[in-house]
Amino acid sequence: METLYFLNRAKPTVLDRLEELPAEGFVWLDLIRGEDPDWPTLVQKLTGASIHERHVRDADNLQHPSYYDSTREYEMLVFRGLAATDGDQPLASRPTVIFLFDRLLITIRAAESRSIPLTKDRLQNTQGRVPQRQVGLMHLILNALVDHFLELREPLSMQLETWRRQLLDPRHPFDDWMTLMDHRYQLRTLEMLCEEQEDAIIQWRDNTDIEMDDHLQVRYNDLLEHIRRVTRFAAEQQSSIESLVQLHFSAVAHRTNEIVRVLTILSAIFLPLTLIAGIYGMNFEYMPELGFKPGYFLVLGGMLALALGMLALFKWKRWF
Repeated sequence: METLYFLNRAKPTVLDRLEELPAEGFVWLDLIRGEDPDWPTLVQKLTGASIHERHVRDADNLQHPSYYDSTREYEMLVFRGLAATDGDQPLASRPTVIFLFDRLLITIRAAESRSIPLTKDRLQNTQGRVPQRQVGLMHLILNALVDHFLELREPLSMQLETWRRQLLDPRHPFDDWMTLMDHRYQLRTLEMLCEEQEDAIIQWRDNTDIEMDDHLQVRYNDLLEHIRRVTRFAAEQQSSIESLVQLHFSAVAHRTNEIVRVLTILSAIFLPLTLIAGIYGMNFEYMPELGFKPGYFLVLGGMLALALGMLALFKWKRWF
C-alpha cells in the first residue's frame, strides 16, 4: 500500500502513515489486490463510511467487467485495462477498481500493473499539471490505462499486413487459419472491452454528484474519444480480416478456374484426335484406308490441322 498526499498542485507527498484525512487537499490510497485484506476497515476509519460488502467482492473479482456503481458515501468505478502477458494472449485484461470519496481516492490493482506506477512517476517528477481534485487524478489513471490500448494499433496493423501478403501469395499456400481466427477473436474481445469501458465512464459522468468544470469535461470527453477510436479500430480490423479471407478464397477460386480452363481446352483438342486414333486403331481385316499408301501421312496431317484449327478457334474466342 502506498499513500500520496496532494495539496495545491504541488508535487505529491508520500505518507508513511495515515491516521486521518488532512483538512485540505486530498489523499490517494493505492492498494495491491490481495496484499491488504483489511483495507475496508482502514477506509471506514478514515472516512466514517462503510464499503458495501458486494463492492468489496467486486474489488477482488478478477473477471469483473468495466462497471460503475455508487452509494451516498462514495462512487465505485471498475475499469479493465491490459494485462502484461508472455505474448500468447496479447489482449488479456484485468480490472482496476477506483473508489471516489470526499478528499480520498482509492485504487485497487494488480501488483504487475504498469499504468498506475507510470502515473505516480509522472506526478512525482512533476511532468505536466498536478491535479487539484481526486476526479482529475482519476482521469490521469484512466487515461494511462487507455493509452496502452492505443499502443496496440500499430503492432496489430503490422500483423494483419503480414497475413495479407501471405494470404495473397500464390507460391506459398496459407495454412495458419487457427492463428488468424484467434487474432479475430482477440480483436472482438478488444472491441467488447472498449464498449464496456465507454459505458462505465458515461454512466459515471451522467450520474456522479461531483461538479466538473469545463476543463475536466473536455478531458473526459477526450478520454471517451480515445476509447471510441480503439473500438473503431478493432471493428475495422475485424472487417479487414473478413474481406481478406474472402479475397483469398476468390483468388484461389480464380486460379482453380484458370487451371480447369486450360485442362478443358487440352481435353477439347485431344478428344477428336483420340477418336481418329481409335478408329484407325481398330483391328479389322478389311479397312479401305489400309491399302492407301499416303493414308498415314494424310491422317497425321489432318489431325495436326484439326488441332491447329481448334487452337485458332479458341484463341479467336479468347478462351485462353
